[in-house]
Amino acid sequence: MISRKSVIAAASLLAMTALSTAALASPQCTGKPESKWLSEKAMKAKIKQMGYGEIKIFRKTASGCYEIYGYTADGHRAEVYFNPIDGSVVEKNVD
Repeated sequence: MISRKSVIAAASLLAMTALSTAALASPQCTGKPESKWLSEKAMKAKIKQMGYGEIKIFRKTASGCYEIYGYTADGHRAEVYFNPIDGSVVEKNVD
């Protein structure tokens, strides 16, 4: 019989693997220090000007990007990585 601890350990390992894979999947945007980045407020304003509406998640990635999960102006789900220095799109996935 499999113990509850074994199931919890296996689930934890699976979750950590999934998270590390997601972290590796993000593109490299910049190696410059955060002091050179656009502020979060300025970046959010730029993102809105680019036509991305409702932003569900806005975060910094370990690979030096700003990343959003939100919606395009026409309502499609979007995951977008931005260069935090100039606000340009590095990679985007739109459903």
